[in-house]
Amino acid sequence: MSAELVCLTLVIPQSLRDELFDYFGEQGDLASGFTASAVAGHGPNVRLQTPSERVRGHADEVMVRTILRRQDATQLIQRLKTAFAGSRIVYWIMPVLEFGVVDGSAEDLP
Repeated sequence: MSAELVCLTLVIPQSLRDELFDYFGEQGDLASGFTASAVAGHGPNVRLQTPSERVRGHADEVMVRTILRRQDATQLIQRLKTAFAGSRIVYWIMPVLEFGVVDGSAEDLP
């Protein structure tokens, strides 16, 4: 595969979960799917928004990961910066050495 694949990871407030999931569904030209899981956000820059979060000392957040081409990740981040301005979405991009599906078809990959 000639295009460099990367893993784009986003960490978002739980309150943005449904909105971001809908938004990702509209970005099929860049990302064909994603995986999401609940996570606990810690650190000095994490906003504890509810009384429960303040008592527990961590924020209820969602981590979203998708595998896509490097240039598509860059474009998706630019779109997110416009669509979710001010939302403090945390992201990082890491190279993917190999990506596949066991017993799957290579045609299904990005």
